[in-house]
Amino acid sequence: MYGYNSMNINLSKLTRFVPVFFVFLWSTGFIGAKYSLPYIETFNLLFIRMLATIAVFSLLMILFKIKLPPRSHIKHQVISGLLIHGAYLGGVFAAIKWQMPAGLTALLVSMQPLLTALLTITISKQSLRLHQWFGLFIGLFGVILVLLSKEQTQNYQLSWPMIAATMTALFGITLGSIYQKRYGGETNLLAASLIQYIATAILMGVLTFSFETQTIDWQFPLIAGLLWLIFGISVVAILLLLFMIKQGESAKVSAYFYLVPGLTAIEAWILFDETLSLLAIAGVGLSIFGVYLTIKQSNVSIRTHCTACSQK
Repeated sequence: MYGYNSMNINLSKLTRFVPVFFVFLWSTGFIGAKYSLPYIETFNLLFIRMLATIAVFSLLMILFKIKLPPRSHIKHQVISGLLIHGAYLGGVFAAIKWQMPAGLTALLVSMQPLLTALLTITISKQSLRLHQWFGLFIGLFGVILVLLSKEQTQNYQLSWPMIAATMTALFGITLGSIYQKRYGGETNLLAASLIQYIATAILMGVLTFSFETQTIDWQFPLIAGLLWLIFGISVVAILLLLFMIKQGESAKVSAYFYLVPGLTAIEAWILFDETLSLLAIAGVGLSIFGVYLTIKQSNVSIRTHCTACSQK
């Protein structure tokens, strides 16, 4: 009995580190895109990525002997997949491919926590406390500082396709997270991911064969970037995201996205020798503080959930 309870306590402690691993992995998505996109078209990259990810999750389903959920669950996962993966990934990668600065793309997508909070209150009637609203705005301000430090010396011209792609990504990840929390939480994470990726693969296949030439230059950066996008992001990071959505409130989970631009800036500084100014460092600090205010006291619900599971 002691060993069983001890294992549950250890699992509860490990749960606290899930957001840390998720933010790190998610932030590297922009790095993977930067490595890969010069050698392949956007939707073709995502199509190949989805097919490979489907193969991985199919093996995992067989390994853990997990069956597909009922048809009523499948339709919810299809919708979640088209929003979380199809709209978000397609929008972000298309915007970057069309030469929209990655920093500006990250800034617009980082409006997700505020949009999630507003939509959650409207749709699900979940209320946020004053310190959580304050944390959302502080986190957003920190993101803006990080990206201002990177964009203030760059000249670029925005186009409507860039803006439309980024807005598609923003609303896709926001609505998808809320929908998954409300309708998809009962489905096993591996089964949910497999269904979502199948739906996304079909969408990306239609897009690439309709609008692209499928030209690929198989250079090492593309291969390395694609492997990381498949295993690091599509497998591990997405499982962590779905786990967090299942365990926590939508607004609290989405607040972690405020940390992504700052961490991406640090990674770009290390990998590409990009400048990391004092303004950017201050922005990272404010983002962390904002996320702390937003998710404060949320660990109670996670521990309670885990304790309830251990009693079944």
